[in-house]
Amino acid sequence: MQSVEFPIDFKFHIGTLANDFTATDASGNTIAFVRQKIFKFFDEVQIFTDSSKSQLLYTIKANKWIDFSATYSFYDAQGNIIGSVARKGWTSIWKARYDIFDETKHLSYHIREDNPWTKVGDSFFSEIPLIGIFTGYVFNPSYSVIDNSGNKIARLKKQASFFGRKFSVEKSKQFVEVDTDRILLSLMMMILLERRRG
Repeated sequence: MQSVEFPIDFKFHIGTLANDFTATDASGNTIAFVRQKIFKFFDEVQIFTDSSKSQLLYTIKANKWIDFSATYSFYDAQGNIIGSVARKGWTSIWKARYDIFDETKHLSYHIREDNPWTKVGDSFFSEIPLIGIFTGYVFNPSYSVIDNSGNKIARLKKQASFFGRKFSVEKSKQFVEVDTDRILLSLMMMILLERRRG
């Protein structure tokens, strides 16, 4: 996924038993099919080239059962670890925070929720009859990827949609191309976790 053309769109599939989505580039080409395995004690996510699931690109595995402060490691098709993303436990209760590490466990980037009040509004109004069905068009949280110098390099934002199933990743600043996979894998894992929490 290193030579992909931004923006990248994530579109969740509604009506399937598994929690999965397709990632497409700016030209509409599929760059990944993401599938979260269900009925497993530890989170495991598989990333394929497309929905045929004939070619596995990456696997993401959690280091613990409860995801409150779990670390999710990225493995390539040969089983080599290429990095990880970790949720920042207590600090993520109010505002989602994740850290991205390379294969040597060096802290490379951070993911920060831009405005936690958006998530609060979404949770509150979604419980109101009739009004709740339109929250997917009004409350659209966003998350920024920040490097160690404090520069915003990318942003993931939920797009207005009825079921809240569309997200877009835009590049704000150039970053090392070899880091593209780690950043996209981190955002894929993060959005699976954040959607599960509502």
